[in-house]
Amino acid sequence: MKGSDLIRLVDQMHHEKNIDREIIFSGIEAAVQLASEKRFGEESGVVVTIDRDSGEIHAKKGEEAIDPAELGRIAAQSAKQVMIQKIREAECNAVFDEYAAMKGDLVHGPIARQEGGAAIVTLGKTEAILPRSEQIPGEMHHMGERVKAVILDVRKVGHRVKIILSRTHPDFVRRLFEMEIPEIADRTIEIKALAREACYRAKVAVSSIYLKVDCVGACVGVRGQRIKNVVGELGGERIDIVRWNDSLQVMIPNALQPATIKEVFLYPRLGRAIVQVEEDQLSLAIGRRGQNVRLASKLVGWDIEIMTPGELDESITRAEGWFSQIPGIAPEAVETLIVEGFLSYDDLTFMEPAEMGELLSITEDQAAEMIEYAEESSERVEEEERIRKEQEAAEAAANPPEEPAAPAPPSEPTAATLFGDDGAATIEQPEEPTPTVESLFGPEKSATEEEQKISADQVFSAPEEIKKE
Repeated sequence: MKGSDLIRLVDQMHHEKNIDREIIFSGIEAAVQLASEKRFGEESGVVVTIDRDSGEIHAKKGEEAIDPAELGRIAAQSAKQVMIQKIREAECNAVFDEYAAMKGDLVHGPIARQEGGAAIVTLGKTEAILPRSEQIPGEMHHMGERVKAVILDVRKVGHRVKIILSRTHPDFVRRLFEMEIPEIADRTIEIKALAREACYRAKVAVSSIYLKVDCVGACVGVRGQRIKNVVGELGGERIDIVRWNDSLQVMIPNALQPATIKEVFLYPRLGRAIVQVEEDQLSLAIGRRGQNVRLASKLVGWDIEIMTPGELDESITRAEGWFSQIPGIAPEAVETLIVEGFLSYDDLTFMEPAEMGELLSITEDQAAEMIEYAEESSERVEEEERIRKEQEAAEAAANPPEEPAAPAPPSEPTAATLFGDDGAATIEQPEEPTPTVESLFGPEKSATEEEQKISADQVFSAPEEIKKE
């Protein structure tokens, strides 16, 4: 092969497969080196170099030049295999480096085929897999359909690269917002936090760097057109756009919208927030199957518990009774624990002895004994609760609610019921009372004889008047 042909081949592979030219030259050198060693032996000391500018191959055995064309068919075949392997490795590395840098980015392509529940998506000159677990529940894909997804993971499997896509990851919603909303793409509006349960609901907290830009209104768009495009791509998934605030006292009520919050209690030591709501707002704050409070907790990064004022008072009273049973604890220590947000034995088990000793001004040994007692009591309370639930379930199964009795079907009429004993039909009509003067004119006034009389003139006066007209 001429040097110019080799240079042209290397350049073509460099552009088509995105492989560095130096890697290709090194692979060819290694292939020719192996072929020379097979021809002359490994101890022959053959050295092979390729001129990067002219493409000329120089092979020397000591001071003697070797013509690569004289290496023989078997050596050439071995060199070809080595060169193919080197190029495949280089191609695999190039694809891996390219897509590993794109993790979390939005890509799109047509579906080439279906394998089980997974969809194989064509991305340029390579393929990616969209597993069933990463598809939005309920959606169906077909061959040739163009889908959008984010790159979830990139792995090397042998000499191949496995690219995994996702449509359920929260970053998919983030990338769709960047694509549909220019203010997010140019960083005028920033997505501060995002929580999502695919196919059901997502909460997006946004903030604007300019006071004149309404971050929520910009995301919604005119007549909601921008958010409609995002919801349409997500298959109708509900999206709550929340205004971000650095203060948790403001941010937590925003995250729990549309529920109205009465008060928020923060306990930094536990990373917990107890949110107090009125009774009529309890189900709205918790959401269907706890979805609203669960997404709000993910959004703010704190454990949120929803309670009514009565439930909070009951929890505090129960905690006082439990903590007072801890051996060697002082009443002031019980109050301190409750003020810090500890409301159960289980909460105490997450503390270290040094931390509890510092909080309650006791020694670490005393704190360790209290924590050990809390662990034992937590298991006991849990077991009692389990037994209570089993007993309630057993009682409910033994005494199922009575179903209302079905009304008796009407009996078929017989001759006796229709016609009586003598065979004649009788229809009983309710007796109407005979009208009296009092029933007509009331008890306080009775009709006079003048009022009871109807003269002939009064009877025929109307027709006479009609005739006159």
